[in-house]
Amino acid sequence: MLLPYLNEGLIEAGCDEAGRGCLAGAVFAAAVILPPDFQNELLNDSKQLSEKKRYALRPVIEKEALSWAVGMVTPEEIDKINILKASFLAMHRAIDQLSVRPEHLLIDGNRFTPYPKIPYSTIIKGDGKYMSIAAASVLAKTYRDDYMNELDNKYPGYHWKENKGYPTKVHREAIRNLGITPYHRKTFTLLPEQLSFDF
Repeated sequence: MLLPYLNEGLIEAGCDEAGRGCLAGAVFAAAVILPPDFQNELLNDSKQLSEKKRYALRPVIEKEALSWAVGMVTPEEIDKINILKASFLAMHRAIDQLSVRPEHLLIDGNRFTPYPKIPYSTIIKGDGKYMSIAAASVLAKTYRDDYMNELDNKYPGYHWKENKGYPTKVHREAIRNLGITPYHRKTFTLLPEQLSFDF
């Protein structure tokens, strides 16, 4: 059973990211402020939901949330600052866009780069505990999937529609056979036997 809030009476924004473990593509994050009486029996950690259910939930979340936003950090930025910092930056970019200023942030995970003048709580597996984080996980995941589906049209050999840039066997085989694209994260171990790439 997901909880509606951590601090009763405060405007809380749940934040979560998608795409941290991928070999290609941007990392996305969402921030969502739900009304305190929000209820939806379908809502859960996006990893526990089918693609169909995630996409069914997205318009519900967008319609009923008091405010929501999605931020992204490009593969080039990820290579410059590292994926952990990039995940937090994507969250900051989402929070920047909220039309309602939160009084507290609920962050999925165990670490976060503090956002100016807004206190926060990190919650391990928070997307399975709090509604706002679960809602953020659904938005981050579906918006990132849309982005990877579009990139798949430009680079169909990597099967990003299926693997979304994650390190599947098919994706690694494509990297081995086709080389890398401008969307691959060059600081990641793209192939298990990789020692160095000539960029």
